[in-house]
Amino acid sequence: MTNVVENYDAVVVGAGHAGCEAALALSRLGFKTIVFTVSVDSIALMPCNPNIGGTSKGHIVRELDALGGEMGKCIDKTFIQSKMLNCSKGPAVHSLRAQADKQWYTREMRGTLENQENLTIRQAEVTELITEEIGRALETSPYDDVGANENSVGAKHCELDSVGAKFTSPKKVVGVKTVSGAIYYAKTVVLATGVYLNARCLYGDVIEHTGPNGLKAANHLTESLLKEGITIKRFKTGTPARIDKRSLDFSKMEEQKGDVPIVPFSFSTDPDSIQKEQVSCWLTYTNETTHDIIRKNIDRSPLFSGVIEGTGPRYCPSIEDKVMKFPDKDRHQIFVEPEGLYTNEMYLSGMSSSLPEDVQHQMYKTMPGFENAVIVRNAYAIEYDLIDSTELKPSLEFKNIAGLFGAGQINGSSGYEEAACQGFMAGVSAARLLQGKEPIILKRSDGYIGVLIDDLVTKDTTEPYRMMTSRAEYRLLLRQDNADLRLTEIGYEIGLISKERLDYVNNKKELITKEVERLKNTHVGANEKINNFLKANGTTELLSGVTLADLCKRPELSYEKILEIDEERPHLPKEVSEQVGIEIKYEGYIAREMQQVESFKKMEGKKIPAELDYDKVINLRKEARQKLKKFKPENIGMASRISGVSPADISVLLVYLKK
Repeated sequence: MTNVVENYDAVVVGAGHAGCEAALALSRLGFKTIVFTVSVDSIALMPCNPNIGGTSKGHIVRELDALGGEMGKCIDKTFIQSKMLNCSKGPAVHSLRAQADKQWYTREMRGTLENQENLTIRQAEVTELITEEIGRALETSPYDDVGANENSVGAKHCELDSVGAKFTSPKKVVGVKTVSGAIYYAKTVVLATGVYLNARCLYGDVIEHTGPNGLKAANHLTESLLKEGITIKRFKTGTPARIDKRSLDFSKMEEQKGDVPIVPFSFSTDPDSIQKEQVSCWLTYTNETTHDIIRKNIDRSPLFSGVIEGTGPRYCPSIEDKVMKFPDKDRHQIFVEPEGLYTNEMYLSGMSSSLPEDVQHQMYKTMPGFENAVIVRNAYAIEYDLIDSTELKPSLEFKNIAGLFGAGQINGSSGYEEAACQGFMAGVSAARLLQGKEPIILKRSDGYIGVLIDDLVTKDTTEPYRMMTSRAEYRLLLRQDNADLRLTEIGYEIGLISKERLDYVNNKKELITKEVERLKNTHVGANEKINNFLKANGTTELLSGVTLADLCKRPELSYEKILEIDEERPHLPKEVSEQVGIEIKYEGYIAREMQQVESFKKMEGKKIPAELDYDKVINLRKEARQKLKKFKPENIGMASRISGVSPADISVLLVYLKK
């Protein structure tokens, strides 16, 4: 019997949030792409929290949209509540978060994939990578043989290092094989397997060898990855129970309403088009009775009994983990969120668990409003295999297997948004490889996406990685409100942003610059009108003339407030006015961060030859030598962020490179 054999430019393994963005990026750039999923009904599935965005995650979605991704557009069509978080703080940490209708979101994204030119969806389990050994190529240009035939990335796939020497990866990927034995040859492969590799779900002493929501696990691909020399680790995450809305007493909870007006995620979404009635969320709390039940049954939790082998997320712990680690807390807040308009299921944000079913029944009923709670789905933990992300380049291509890319939770991250942006960047990198172009690498000063990927490829990820604003050194520059100003030009260079959109953003930049300059050059005197205005706003009266920009910077005033005394102000779009206000108010802080970025760029600009022999670098500490050999950083900036490499080691390395 002859096996099915098909040929593609790119294969994407997995159709979760990472796989969807990778497949769309590749196909929209003109490459014949096939995306595999264990179930077509699980495309863009949201197996855990029913929301997109949140602290720092909202930044990622905005950046993804500015680059040409799909997630922001999809949630704008399918949200049921929208809220801007952290509004009491500065603009650097403002983050948009939207409750999604889970089923609607999945249907919308699935429809986008199904109707995308150059894209094929296939329900099948990928069980094996197909690779070939490749030799050293000395007289060819980077990627010159990519696409030379239907089945190969090119026998001479190679890269240029910083000193012009050429080297190759030991292997190249040439396709995948499915559980039926069908072979799909491809020039690039993106692994976006989520939490499905050797997955098992656990609560109490119940162990089910399935993926999330009872879907089939991928039980064969790990063995193939190990045979290819890829390091495999094991992580754990979890999800809370789902409760029947009809069994809850919302009068005992605090109502959490959405924002008015609603702010869209996508820069291309018309704000007026998404103003609609929103669904409320609710807030309740655990208490000492809840905690007593958990403590009395803690030995029955697989997390504490040793049954769970994987490492769980530090910043999204289970309720039993929180109770045991924070004994001084007499309560923990629990957000009760609707899963959608189509269902009565309510999600309990902050209460994931792997406790036995009978314990779950007891503890949930101790919370206000949950006295008669009816469980629809039990909470559970899920364990899964993943790779060591330090085996990836900043392009998310494997260092030792040319044409193979990793994206999403297989790389050690957690969260839909973190997965989506990696999928997009991996898809773009694969497309650039096929185009014979250098990959586009976002720096830490470019965006949260750059921070996330840099952290994954330069640091040992010992637990599921979650993006936070505190991880970004330049967060005042990397605000969610200016993501389009920062990244639209890069999206246009990639080929996923239109010239029309780029022109719009460039015009926006010009309007902002002109208005900031006008404010700096417009003076007001210490007259009665001005001083009465200042007095009414609780700020010091003038003794001499100042600029409008100076007044904007006062704590009691803002760009919006000084409109009363700004007689020559032009009519500007709201999004322009917002940027002007921020740039003026935080000008000093922004200038300071820009100076730091310039220093950072100098470090990133100092390239390290890929074949540098660290054993020849005298006075380099043993730990630093070991880490540098393992990570093979591309530049001094990356080297400086590797744990175990000290500033003194960097100085030694710089002296050696200079010689």
